[in-house]
Amino acid sequence: MTLDDLVEVLLNKGAVLHLDLIVAVADIPLIGVSLRAAIAGMETMLEYGMMRQWDEDTRAWVERSTARRDLELSDGERHVAHMHGGHLLEDGLQTTWRPGTIHLTDRRLVVLRREPREVLWEAALASVRAVRPESERTVGGEVRTRLRVVLDGGREGLLSASDPEKLRELLAGTCPGPLETGPAPQGGGGERTAFEGHLWYHEPRRSGPLWRGGHGRLTPDGLVWKSPLDARPALVVPAGDIVAARPVPGGGPSGEGTVLALETASQGTVALAADEPRRWARALESLRLEPSPPRPA
Repeated sequence: MTLDDLVEVLLNKGAVLHLDLIVAVADIPLIGVSLRAAIAGMETMLEYGMMRQWDEDTRAWVERSTARRDLELSDGERHVAHMHGGHLLEDGLQTTWRPGTIHLTDRRLVVLRREPREVLWEAALASVRAVRPESERTVGGEVRTRLRVVLDGGREGLLSASDPEKLRELLAGTCPGPLETGPAPQGGGGERTAFEGHLWYHEPRRSGPLWRGGHGRLTPDGLVWKSPLDARPALVVPAGDIVAARPVPGGGPSGEGTVLALETASQGTVALAADEPRRWARALESLRLEPSPPRPA
């Protein structure tokens, strides 16, 4: 086995070491070593529930450090969260999305661009009266959820966010006054969840497909799969793209001896693994047989 092969095995699958060692001098045992160690890539560790607290603490520290560097906080102001997003500029002459980072503190909501540094949009939380999700179809045909933030005096701002539902929940829990959050839009990111849970995805890669653990979410719009280490979903299958879903014999990380073969019209066969593959198959099949939800004009 070459060094490259060893590194690939450690990163993708991992290894468990059980070592008992006795150091002796002149046949007299002096030192005993009992070693139990698991060595694997961080993604594999997290998939199997190891080092999650360390990962969460590290990510939280990075977020706080990034927020302090990017956003100037006033005395006593506390940073709550930040995520990738943007603001729709509508000045009568042009309408364009301006990407940046959304920062939420206990006093204000800010959309900030780092380079060149500019505050794209800002509002005091005390002035926020409503946060309403809206569905919008992108140029590529994907339906995304935007958040319309309504302020005192009828002023508004339309924001995009990497996790709009989480931002809406954070605003509902942080804004000091009563806040209208509005219903979740049909066909967008806040739609009714039909089925969700831990799911492995056999992701195609240049060096060969690789099983990755993550979270699968099935809604009337389709299936979305995302790893906890990814910023965006790695797999999106619209409901209208599903041809069939069935468990088939195969080796997967779930250990059941079956994998879930998801036949799609545009992506071919997608291999998935789950603790309950038959239940996932029934949920996907029922979604395929349901009429497609109405799309916004």
